[in-house]
Amino acid sequence: MNPDLTIETLKKAAKEFCDIESTYQNRDLYGVTDGKAVGTYIEHKFQKYLEDHYTYDKGSSAKGIDLPGANIQTDIKVTSIRQPQSSCPFKDAKQKIFGLGYNLLVFVYDKVDDPNTSAAKLDFVSCSFLEKERTADYTTTFRIREMIKDGAIKEDIIAYLNDKNIPADDITLGLIADQILSNTPKQGYLTISNALQWRLQYARVVNLAEAVEGITKVVDKVTK
Repeated sequence: MNPDLTIETLKKAAKEFCDIESTYQNRDLYGVTDGKAVGTYIEHKFQKYLEDHYTYDKGSSAKGIDLPGANIQTDIKVTSIRQPQSSCPFKDAKQKIFGLGYNLLVFVYDKVDDPNTSAAKLDFVSCSFLEKERTADYTTTFRIREMIKDGAIKEDIIAYLNDKNIPADDITLGLIADQILSNTPKQGYLTISNALQWRLQYARVVNLAEAVEGITKVVDKVTK
C-alpha cells in the first residue's frame, strides 16, 4: 500500500522526477517543437510517477486542477526555459489580486535534441512549488500593498483597478476594493496577463534568488 501524498512528499517526488528525467534519453519527444505537447507528455509522466509511489485523489478536466485533493490542491505546469509561461482558466478577476485559489508546481525544462541518438534530453533547470497565496500578479499586488501603506481609500483602489483594466464591472470592482481594504493581499510572484484565459508567466519565480515564504525552489540550476 502506497503512502498518502502530502505537500512535502509531492515536493520530494518532484525533485526525484526531475533528477531522473534530466538524464533520460527520450525518443518520444525527439523533434517535437510543440511546447504544449511536451508539457502534456511530462505532466502525464509525472502523474504516473506519483501513482506508482503514492495514493492520492487524481484530477480531471472537470475538477479543473491536476491534484485536487483537499490536502494538496495543486495544479502542475510544465514549460520551457526559453519562454516560461502557460495558460490557466479564468474564474474571476480576484485571482489576479488574491491568487488562483490553488497551489502551483511549475516544472521548467531546457530541451536539446541529439541527432546522434535520435533522442531528446529534457534538463529540468527549475522546479518551484508556489503556495496559492503567492500565485497572484506581482506588479498588481505590489502596487496595491504600497497604496494601502500610503493610506489609500476605496475610491483610490477602484481607480487603480480600472486603470489596470481588471476584467470586472463597477459593482464587482467596488466589492474587490472592499475585500482588499479588509484583507491586504499577499505579494504575488507571477506575471498574469488579461485574456480569455489567464496567461501566467514564471520568469520572476525561475530567477528568484532570495528566500520567500510560500515558495519552495525544489530544483534550481538557474540562480545557483
